[in-house]
Amino acid sequence: MAKKVAICAVAQTTHTRSKGDQRFQGMALEVLEKLREQVEVKFARHVKGAKGINMTISVSDDVFDARTISNNGMTDVLGAHFGCEEKVAQEGIQALYYALTAIQSGHNDMVLVMGHSKETQGQSRNMVTHLAFDPFYTRPVGLDFCAAAGLQAQAYQEKSAITDEQLAKVVVRAREKASKNPNTPESGRLNLDEVMKSDMLADPIRALHAYPVTDGAVGMVLAVEDVAKKITKKPIWITGVGNCMDSFFLGDRDLISNFALKKSIERAFKRAGIRDPRAMDVIEICDQYAYQQPLWAEGLGLCEPGQGGKWIDAGGPEKDHVNFSGGMLAGNPLMIGGLVRAAEAVLQLRGEAGGNQIDGAKTALAHGVMGPAGQFHSVVTLKRN
Repeated sequence: MAKKVAICAVAQTTHTRSKGDQRFQGMALEVLEKLREQVEVKFARHVKGAKGINMTISVSDDVFDARTISNNGMTDVLGAHFGCEEKVAQEGIQALYYALTAIQSGHNDMVLVMGHSKETQGQSRNMVTHLAFDPFYTRPVGLDFCAAAGLQAQAYQEKSAITDEQLAKVVVRAREKASKNPNTPESGRLNLDEVMKSDMLADPIRALHAYPVTDGAVGMVLAVEDVAKKITKKPIWITGVGNCMDSFFLGDRDLISNFALKKSIERAFKRAGIRDPRAMDVIEICDQYAYQQPLWAEGLGLCEPGQGGKWIDAGGPEKDHVNFSGGMLAGNPLMIGGLVRAAEAVLQLRGEAGGNQIDGAKTALAHGVMGPAGQFHSVVTLKRN
């Protein structure tokens, strides 16, 4: 890639089942204050003749926020009053792409990225994702992201013969990792029996197979190389990015081909000069549902197609350093899931992952996904000095 860009600071709120006592602005302010403890956050127009943050990118969704132009009330907290504020109303990791290109273009030296979502704000998460479907053919039959995931999970189960017990193992491990992550304080541990006896949502997806309704916020400061080296001793460099969107209609797609994920990986790895996914010391996958962890692992090349269940039984997630944070199954909002994965990867590379720290981690991959049954995949690769 061209001009080097680093993530210089990351911060999060806790991701909890409800933040009914906080407004969006309060969540964002909490993140901003944490970022300011790590780097000197100054906005360029306020500092005569000095370099500073001259672009802010927010991540939010009007329907989840239950208001139109949902970023409008965030500008003061983001330091964007009478300044440049752009919005990403898509999977949050896209904000990293946007910030990267803004800096590499030469128009910006520093960019603030801030994402938030209160999934408890709306009436129903399924009603929100229901609106993503075509209003004439697929919305009338009641499709939402969960129902679409059920169709994908059934197709994957037929191909791979993955079992209910193997899926339960994914959830149990996710909760165990999350219990060591201070950002997911409400993620209690589970056993296999509890997971396998939980209610069925969309066969074969059980209630405990799905990521829980969650409120939270996350932010980052990105900077061009010469600035990054001045403001932090622990710059984490973005080495590659790639994304790809599959067809809109489910019937036009092979739901278990991993088409979009494979294309994303190919593009990111080409830019980063990487050949083997196992060269990554840290891998953070957006697993909104338990079956997606082995399915996405196949798409990433961590195991052969149809072998995800065997990969789980062989301890593949642990050996390949997948989701040591707990992943989305521990509880992250849908809109910022990929951005949180990138934040957790950065913490690993900075040696700040606490009880889940992977010793000597130097490279990482963060993955984001949005749309029904993994329609839109994104990948970012990272490394430390």
